[in-house]
Amino acid sequence: MGGETNLDVLVGSMSARLDKGLYVFATVPDRGVPDGVRPRMIFHEAEGVTLILLQEEAEAAGLAWEFPSRMITLGVHSSLEAVGFLARITTALAGQGMGVNPVSGFYHDHLFVPDGRELDAMAVLAEVAKRSA
Repeated sequence: MGGETNLDVLVGSMSARLDKGLYVFATVPDRGVPDGVRPRMIFHEAEGVTLILLQEEAEAAGLAWEFPSRMITLGVHSSLEAVGFLARITTALAGQGMGVNPVSGFYHDHLFVPDGRELDAMAVLAEVAKRSA
């Protein structure tokens, strides 16, 4: 259940799935997540708690937010110990002038790309996978 570590296998067998939602990044004090908010990710930092959540949930909860983005899930079970996978992906996106916030889950990696650039990102990911297949 540890996932794939071979970089060529990871990149060559990768698929990408675009989520429908519009996600944003917000921060709250370390007192818990506001009621009615179901973040996709919660990360505790010294300065506060970072939330990645749907824009509509952030607005309904009155949270200030930044970086409206679209989430792309990479459809390959990458190992948390895989070396270079996200580096290859983010380098390709950077080559197109695109910032990306990657998040690794246990089973998959997820990319938060700027809203409006999601189709560009999907094309880049397809090309990266094709070159590695």
